[in-house]
Amino acid sequence: MSSGSLALVLHAHLPFVRHPEHEEFLEEEWLFEAITETYLPLIAVMQRLVREEVPFQLTMTVTPTLCAVLQDQLLRDRYVRYLDRSIDLAAREMERNRDDEPLRRLSEFYHTNFSDCRFRFLACGGDLLGEFRELRDEGCLEIMATAATHGLLPLLQRTPEAVRAQILIGCDVYRATFGADPAGFWLPECAYAPGLETIMQEANLRWFIVDAHGLMFGEPRPRRGIYAPCYTAAGPAAFARDRDSSRQVWSATEGYPGDPAYREFYRDIGFDLPLEYLRPGSATGSARKFTGLKYHRITGRDCEKEIYDPAWAENAADAHAAHFLEVRRQQMNELRALDFDPIVVAPFDAELFGHWWFEGPRFLESFIRKAAYEDQDLRLTSKDAYGQQNFQLTTPTAFLTNHPTQQTVAPAASSWGENGYLGVWLDQSNSWIYPHLHSAARRMTEVARAYASNESALTDRVLKQLARELLLAQSSDWAFLMKTGTAKHYATKRVTDHLLRFNRLHDEFTSGNLDEGFLSNCEWRDNLFPDVNWRYYLSC
Repeated sequence: MSSGSLALVLHAHLPFVRHPEHEEFLEEEWLFEAITETYLPLIAVMQRLVREEVPFQLTMTVTPTLCAVLQDQLLRDRYVRYLDRSIDLAAREMERNRDDEPLRRLSEFYHTNFSDCRFRFLACGGDLLGEFRELRDEGCLEIMATAATHGLLPLLQRTPEAVRAQILIGCDVYRATFGADPAGFWLPECAYAPGLETIMQEANLRWFIVDAHGLMFGEPRPRRGIYAPCYTAAGPAAFARDRDSSRQVWSATEGYPGDPAYREFYRDIGFDLPLEYLRPGSATGSARKFTGLKYHRITGRDCEKEIYDPAWAENAADAHAAHFLEVRRQQMNELRALDFDPIVVAPFDAELFGHWWFEGPRFLESFIRKAAYEDQDLRLTSKDAYGQQNFQLTTPTAFLTNHPTQQTVAPAASSWGENGYLGVWLDQSNSWIYPHLHSAARRMTEVARAYASNESALTDRVLKQLARELLLAQSSDWAFLMKTGTAKHYATKRVTDHLLRFNRLHDEFTSGNLDEGFLSNCEWRDNLFPDVNWRYYLSC
């Protein structure tokens, strides 16, 4: 009788936000905030667990666009400058708050945090991907592949070649970055539609993740519900997201992040203090933005926000980790009466841990430690089949290796978006982009076929850049930002700019009037995927 398995999956993703044409650019700080609050803390958690020989296994995606910005030297240099500004601001806050003991301690807390991030970033040469590779090599972290620019694949299927390119280029970037073949594939937004498994099989992928209803509404109905993977007819296996365990962690209203002890995300001194104080002498000082210095806790919806207490918040994270462990154990105890070994798959956006939920890394580390130590205690007390049993942390690849025999099911179209389908990325606010994306994809396919036998270096450069512009226009982030109204203008401009560059480059090239200066400018702006294989657009 099995004690069950839990697979925690962290999906780390940011769009390609790089603007060398500007000395500073607001949206690049999405990356800088994520490095400071999520990626460096998560790496530190895993490295600490490895050093202390705490057994654990996690699964993670690091998307190709995130890999590109993490590898970019321009952005690395700008990140260090961002930290220098943050350290300076925290130091000025220590002085401003010298007579207010709680705020002074918080200022010191942030000054230490920013300084530690700077030290750790420089100590690894800015190579966070190398840190993830080392954790992978330790055997505690499995890294998944995903689509090249996080394109929402079901909405791109009108041009199958475009979907194939998103998947195969994503796998190529994975190999170039991590030096191995991927086993698992993250479907952007967990969005599945029939036919995707065939391309994943071509890419030699073993498994992917769908939302619960994607498997439960499959044909035939899965005999083991969402607690076992199911093979598709093409080969790759589908694991289903367990909504209950996911909701408990990510939901600000139903889950842990809404606890009044935790740090309030939206209350930031960047919106409270004078602009001339926040950015003295800055040409961009007119823009209100987050600084990362947040002095208040959530407190309550209708209350005046109270001062944040890091120690109290850490205790709350530990308590929530203990509760999450107990609930997962109860879940496993219910499942272990069944005649199969169950797996619970709980995927989250990695940026929840640290960025949106500041105490998230502490929660994750506390949970892993409690699960490991209590498992040892249960083993020492020799609990029998009628006693309490712990579960093991695993990865989908490890689970499939140990449980290779599973049912075959055709999953149903689904996503983890609102209402379970594609309404977030296809509604009246953003539907206008898709005819243009489909038209560009068809033109990409046609020009790839027309020049398939052309071996000139210039042709290769043009077709590579056409592929980059198309891929970047297809990112699901732009439709999402249009729908939510967050950075709507920026998202609209990004789609428009990439399509305009694609169309101009395509028309100049096919008419024999190529402006090589324009091509070089495009390569300078959108320099990701240096070895992108445009030949994936030839056929499907």
